[in-house]
Amino acid sequence: MLSWSYKILTKKLMPYHNKSSVGKTRKTYTPQFKFNLAKEAIKTNNLSEISRKYNVPVNVISIWVKRLNEQGFHVFETSPDQQNKQLKNKIANLEQMVGKKEVELNLLKIFQISIYPQIPNS
Repeated sequence: MLSWSYKILTKKLMPYHNKSSVGKTRKTYTPQFKFNLAKEAIKTNNLSEISRKYNVPVNVISIWVKRLNEQGFHVFETSPDQQNKQLKNKIANLEQMVGKKEVELNLLKIFQISIYPQIPNS
């Protein structure tokens, strides 16, 4: 959403965008990738180099290193609750797709019957 702010020093209206999460995507990384990056960061002790190499923000890598030091490899694994939620969402999406396909198929059958009535056997 475009809003207007009044800049006092220049006395001009300046457009700016409201900060919202609309349109922003969040990158997700595998537990193994997080573990490997955190391990490499601990070995090299150069977060900025690893950040540039793998295109991952420095603060994210530092959080992974801290978690690795505190809890080990298990910190990056997804919990069973998260996996169940993901699978339930996937099932719901697939059921919705099947429902749409059934409706489409029934409509096609109706149109076929109305356009091409049964042809008598010769």
